[in-house]
Amino acid sequence: MDLKRAEPARTCPLCPRLVDYRAANSAANPDWFNGPAPSFGDPNARLLIVGLAPGRTGANRTGRPFTGDAAGRLLYDTLLKTGFARGTYEERPDDSLVLADCMVTNAVRCAPPGNKPLPEEEIACRPFLTARMQALPQLRAIVTLGDVARRNVLKALNLKANAVDAGHGVIADAGPYRLFNSYHCSRLNTNTGRLTPQMFEEIFLSVRRYLEA
Repeated sequence: MDLKRAEPARTCPLCPRLVDYRAANSAANPDWFNGPAPSFGDPNARLLIVGLAPGRTGANRTGRPFTGDAAGRLLYDTLLKTGFARGTYEERPDDSLVLADCMVTNAVRCAPPGNKPLPEEEIACRPFLTARMQALPQLRAIVTLGDVARRNVLKALNLKANAVDAGHGVIADAGPYRLFNSYHCSRLNTNTGRLTPQMFEEIFLSVRRYLEA
């Protein structure tokens, strides 16, 4: 597998609206990353975590998925607790955090306005998601963070978007992989109690049990 297919170019031109948004962010914050956030983690991972898209002041700023925002604090704290990470998460890409048997990526790699990618942007970015999965030789499990991630993973596997039911805690086979659905670890979901740290941790404990069975 050509790993270049799994990661878009630094100046990917595929989505005009996202390119314009990137340019606006670059003009306002030239010291930010402002580009497609590359996947982060173990190239031999058995677990792939798929989010929605980089947050404007999170991964779009730091250049590492889920780094620098509230969602990342919960995600990486949970991965540390469940043995899928080691080191210390300090909300910056040069901290000591290392993922173990795990990789994190996004369905859409560039930050979208309002954190909402358009359907055509999901389609344009989907080949990178397909290639990312294919480039992980040991991949067995996928955690989808939110419904957009679930749909995009299924479509990237040439399955129908409803091939696996939506809903937190749903576990099902999708192609050659076991899919674990979770609510997104966004501040909105955690502040409203829709997703608790215990609910989120149980998803990854379920993955751990599956991988170690």
